[in-house]
Amino acid sequence: MQFLIENDFHKIKLHFMKSNHYKVIAKINGIKGHFVLDTGASTTFVDINLKEKFKLFSEESQIKASGAGPDKIDAFVSHNNQLKFGQWSLKKCTIALIDLDPINTAFANANLLAVDGIIGADILKKGKAIIDYDKNYLYLK
Repeated sequence: MQFLIENDFHKIKLHFMKSNHYKVIAKINGIKGHFVLDTGASTTFVDINLKEKFKLFSEESQIKASGAGPDKIDAFVSHNNQLKFGQWSLKKCTIALIDLDPINTAFANANLLAVDGIIGADILKKGKAIIDYDKNYLYLK
């Protein structure tokens, strides 16, 4: 993967979880957090209960998000945030806020640590993401 480094990609360590998810450490607005990497999620989310921790300011307008199930989830949107993975960063990042209690409850029932949010395809696309599943690395440009 030296080719990627030589072409201005940044190498980010992925942590494989026994739930078959990848966890990645990132900073939002300078605050470190633990996030699930979800290539199937269209949007990046942070737990609404951590809004103050990550200095997220959401708009009054409320939207409905949907997951794999039929139910709609209440979500709010926060604009103009900074997202950083190691040396790679994205300014003016939009992040949705949802209640991640159901996800974290499922993780707790499986003896896994809670996560602060989900990194979705919106960020992966902006970063021209390449995932090395063999070596557990994410590359972003």
